[in-house]
Amino acid sequence: MATKRDYYEVLAIGRNASGTEIKSAYRRLAVSYHPDRNPGDKEAEEKFKEAAEAYSVLSDSNNRARYDRFGHQGVTGQGFGGFDTTTFGDFADILGDFFGLDFGDLFSGGRRQSRGEPGADLRYQLSLSLEEAAFGTDQVLKVPRLESCSECSGSGSAPDSSPQTCSTCGGYGQVRISQGFFTVARTCPQCRGEGRVITHPCLQCRGEGRVEQQRSVEVKIPAGVDTGTRLRLTGEGEHGRRGGPTGDLYVDIFVEPHAHFEREGAHTRSRLDLTYSQAVLGTSVEVETLHDPVPLEVPSGTPDGKEFRLAGKGIDRLDGRGRGDHFVRVRVVVPQPRELSEEQLELLRRLAEIEGKEVKSERGVIGRVRDLFG
Repeated sequence: MATKRDYYEVLAIGRNASGTEIKSAYRRLAVSYHPDRNPGDKEAEEKFKEAAEAYSVLSDSNNRARYDRFGHQGVTGQGFGGFDTTTFGDFADILGDFFGLDFGDLFSGGRRQSRGEPGADLRYQLSLSLEEAAFGTDQVLKVPRLESCSECSGSGSAPDSSPQTCSTCGGYGQVRISQGFFTVARTCPQCRGEGRVITHPCLQCRGEGRVEQQRSVEVKIPAGVDTGTRLRLTGEGEHGRRGGPTGDLYVDIFVEPHAHFEREGAHTRSRLDLTYSQAVLGTSVEVETLHDPVPLEVPSGTPDGKEFRLAGKGIDRLDGRGRGDHFVRVRVVVPQPRELSEEQLELLRRLAEIEGKEVKSERGVIGRVRDLFG
């Protein structure tokens, strides 16, 4: 015990170092002295073991407290030869990215139990009209997905056979490989971590345990969804392999453009075309909204671009905070002369005379013919 160096000195950290600093210091030393990077270097191997021992003590708050109070005597039996399996969870986190090590169940002594492979999540893009998005709708989606094979119940084996224990890993799902002074575990290449192999595959699924099916999924679209809204349907994705959990289905909403309305969040907008006389003298009109026609009094002297607000005639907010409004923007329509009768043109010329404004005096074809024949 007297020959052991101080653990703080080993990791080159202060006694007030945080857990993050302890892990960072150990990571640096572990990468530097790992046997894979220093093959045959006994000194590097000893430094690696020394750093691992220091980390195993200082990373545990109880062991660290005993060490700070009693020194090495306080953690006798807690050093490198006495690691528990929880400590290796940190080692895997620190070293796994560099050396591909799987500490997993290597030190637990138990047989690895495969939980199966989880099914993939699926995405479905659903196009809706503005009315469907505003008021909500019920849709039936046709979703192709992998489902558990009904012939073999997802096992992958023919009905008159069953999976066999993998001879390569003995059913552990892992094989042990010696790396330096460590014996580490890696996923078995024969059974891909399942611990068993299929000798007589099911004819329907060819041993996969899943077959492609088209499923009809009913989904209730809430009022107020918009382009970009994503709905999650738990358990409606692909089935897992060998009893693994089912994935989820994500429905991405796309709201199609509308012929008459524009949408801005919970608000809607439309345009109201008025003639010059309506804008000047005022008028009463009905405005179409997503809900129902609404009467609107247009006051005299309404300019082009004037906007009217119809409260509560927009779209329900998805979060339940009420409903948006509908906005109507006025556009004063200026017709082309060819679209007007001679009488209308004559009235406009008379108006220009009253206003004292100069306008083009050319008369239409009908007027010129009348002048010609008296």
